[in-house]
Amino acid sequence: MSNTWILVAHRGGARLFESKQPGKDLSLLHDIPHPEGRLKSKDLGADRPGRSVDSHGTRHAFVQEQEPAAHVTEQFSKQLAELLDDGRTQHRYSNLVLVAEPHFLGILRAALSHETAALVTAVVNKDLGHVEPRDIPKHLSDAIRL
Repeated sequence: MSNTWILVAHRGGARLFESKQPGKDLSLLHDIPHPEGRLKSKDLGADRPGRSVDSHGTRHAFVQEQEPAAHVTEQFSKQLAELLDDGRTQHRYSNLVLVAEPHFLGILRAALSHETAALVTAVVNKDLGHVEPRDIPKHLSDAIRL
């Protein structure tokens, strides 16, 4: 099997493509919208951290461990990693290409299992979320051979 999966992802969604033969068109397998990823922390219901007063009467702000927007992004990357793990365990692909803007790409790579990460054959630091599916190969031609 020489199937290659290409995940084109960003915080606002992802598309999973498949290439069965090098040089052939890509097939869209999944379109995964994630509108929450476009929201800012304040839009996700987050407000300012709470406050406390110590024994000397000094006020202190509680520290948030993670911004709500960062948490939403991390959860989405885990969802995508599970999708890729499922495909790997079902032997649906043998090569994986990850395409995302650099910050999200780092979060996504951290969410991958070691077994799935071992199938990554190319990484492209580009946000192609706005690109039409038919135009994806043109944007990837410099980085990978489809």
